[in-house]
Amino acid sequence: MAAIIPTEFYGTITWLGRVADRDAALESAPLTEIFAGFDGPAGEAHGGTNRPACSRVAALYKRNLNIRNTRQFSVLGAEDLAQIAANMGLETLDPALLGTSLVIAGIPDFSHLPPSSRLQAEGGATLVVDMENRPCTLPARPIENRHKGFGKAFKPAAQGLRGFTAWVEAEGMLRLGAKVRLYVPDQPAWAHLEKARGV
Repeated sequence: MAAIIPTEFYGTITWLGRVADRDAALESAPLTEIFAGFDGPAGEAHGGTNRPACSRVAALYKRNLNIRNTRQFSVLGAEDLAQIAANMGLETLDPALLGTSLVIAGIPDFSHLPPSSRLQAEGGATLVVDMENRPCTLPARPIENRHKGFGKAFKPAAQGLRGFTAWVEAEGMLRLGAKVRLYVPDQPAWAHLEKARGV
């Protein structure tokens, strides 16, 4: 029996972007298509098979230790992005300002998809959901440059809405307007999750 099962939840790719040089700027450059290879999006600063450990895995590793890169993509739900903008008091928020790789519309509660879910695009490119992407202060500067007085509002406004990080399981092209199907693990939630989190 398959461990990853198809759902009837479909989305549409509404935005694609790439951060070519993270040291130069967090902001993504918009694209109409991008090749998702095993090393991540072609030409992406966050790509590669490995990456230096960061704050999201601080309980496991010393900072900058070389670890497997499960953060090749930063993926946002279009509806969550719209809610972040509303929470900030903005009409819209450009995903480029957040260093986003991919925006998908049409899948509910997008930021909380189960880890190990798959998003398979037309043509076969498949991303694996790693974990929820926590809001940080890095987008504050590019947001502030575009929307004076709103930079600091991003982090609290994006709680629980920041999407997730993902990595490539099957290579292929991702294109604007392409349909994406959600697959989820056929596994119940762990009964001891709240205890493990200290809730």
